[in-house]
Amino acid sequence: MAPDTAAIARRARETRRLGIDTEFVGEGRYRPLLCLVQVVVLDAQGESEVTILDPLDGAGFDEAPIAALLADPEIEIVLHAGRQDVALLNRVWRCELTNIFDTQVAAGFAGMRAQLGYEALIGEVLKIRLNKSASFTKWDTRPLSREQLEYAREDVLQIIQLAEALQDRLAAMGRLDWAVEECTFLEEIRDDRSAETIFAKLPRIGGLDAASRAVAHELVSWRESAAQEADKPVSGVLQDAALVEIAKRKPATPEKLRQIRGLHEGILRRRGPEIVEAVARGREREPIPSTSERPAQPSPQDAPLIALSEALVRTRALEHDLAYELMAARADLQAIVLAVRDGTPPPDVRTLRGWRRELIGDELLSLLEGDLALAMGPDRRLEAIARD
Repeated sequence: MAPDTAAIARRARETRRLGIDTEFVGEGRYRPLLCLVQVVVLDAQGESEVTILDPLDGAGFDEAPIAALLADPEIEIVLHAGRQDVALLNRVWRCELTNIFDTQVAAGFAGMRAQLGYEALIGEVLKIRLNKSASFTKWDTRPLSREQLEYAREDVLQIIQLAEALQDRLAAMGRLDWAVEECTFLEEIRDDRSAETIFAKLPRIGGLDAASRAVAHELVSWRESAAQEADKPVSGVLQDAALVEIAKRKPATPEKLRQIRGLHEGILRRRGPEIVEAVARGREREPIPSTSERPAQPSPQDAPLIALSEALVRTRALEHDLAYELMAARADLQAIVLAVRDGTPPPDVRTLRGWRRELIGDELLSLLEGDLALAMGPDRRLEAIARD
């Protein structure tokens, strides 16, 4: 009998909270296949009620009541490391997820290391030991074993209690708003594949002339269609490096195509004529000139300033008991250093937005502009000192 998703939705609306997780298979596919969806709500006694929804089960179920919950800003959606979950549910169920609370993200604000796994986090916060024995099984094979179903159930059984414990801890630390703000980025996660975006990220694409870029764009479009039809990774159809080389040489026959390195015999035999046809279509396209400006490039003199910036960020992370990874990435620091060096406006990076700007961003800019200096304090911690 199909699960009563309407009853689950009613209970979630009463408690205003739903925990959710997914199991999927991505290996060897064009895009990950959604195999299971596990949802949990609290009953009248505050105990967890887990329901496993199986998209691959012939009996089926009505996902509409749960999808409506995911899009309702009045219902808190609890996830752990939920990027892939959000992307899958958005694509497969065609729903927008809002009001997300990700327990992995929250843990970094509560003084625990970034990217802490669910099993470790449950053990640290709730002192519960999980039996994670089926994590790398074939979730797309039916029937599922009892071990797999128990694993799936455990993945959400305590997630609401975990969220509550983290929220209590963060509220006491004055950081709950920070964690909630950080979780909003998950609402935008998608796994849709845009030919324009993929084309722009091709290696050495900026070095091609306009006519070759048009051919490369056509090859990208063809490769996406071929991979989707075969449900294979695009790399199994045509590697990026080979695609760019083909666009550069523009072979007009299968024989000319064989002269290009990186194309093994199986690809030539199965895909050779299609590739040549795509090249021909690309030749007929309007040339695509390169309009993007070359971004500022670091120089050897920038390396010490990037390291100095990282030292300040790590010092503040230690002082505030925050995971360093939540505050800045090296790419962010490099962009800030280069902007100060070149006298350009500060870059739109996360270190200079929201709570990070208050905690470290403004101080970091002052350091790089020469208004602050770093020195070793008596407790062997770095101190920022105003310069005269």
